[in-house]
Amino acid sequence: MALPANVTTGTWTLDPSHSEIGFTVRHAGISKVRGQFTDAAATLDLAENVTDSKVNASIKTASFDSGDANRDGHVRGEDFFDVEKFPEISFVSNTIVPKGDAYELQGDLTIKGITRPVALETEFNGVAVDPFGNTRAGLSAETTISRKDFGLTWNAVLEAGGVLVSDKVAINLELAFIAPAA
Repeated sequence: MALPANVTTGTWTLDPSHSEIGFTVRHAGISKVRGQFTDAAATLDLAENVTDSKVNASIKTASFDSGDANRDGHVRGEDFFDVEKFPEISFVSNTIVPKGDAYELQGDLTIKGITRPVALETEFNGVAVDPFGNTRAGLSAETTISRKDFGLTWNAVLEAGGVLVSDKVAINLELAFIAPAA
């Protein structure tokens, strides 16, 4: 599958100030907690054939932000991310599969030193030139993972039954990449 005419090959870099690495997890079985990681870096190595392209990303675990300082401190601690021992989450793609107008980006996600394959349903949102002359490409992607698969097993049993934190975590990405300099 060829690149659109206005998209150039090469290494595009993530624009973190115009991107969001978000998550949603069910809390106490009755509500959802949303948040994001605020410190990330990524490259998108675009090849002439889109399916030959590669993505490489890293996220600082200490940048976990759910909007609640007490919860954020707990999640950054040893019960969850243990940011002192495991300062980064990484993703390295290995396959891009066209799915109609979208793509499935397959790769290896590493959290707490545990690597598992994941598939992200990915949508190309187009290209635009900003007022400063930068060419930007937008992508949306999502997947759901089992946090237990990555050693994130802490939980608390609720008096009424069930657990405090669900196993399933939805990951939602809104990404802006900047084209390589001409």
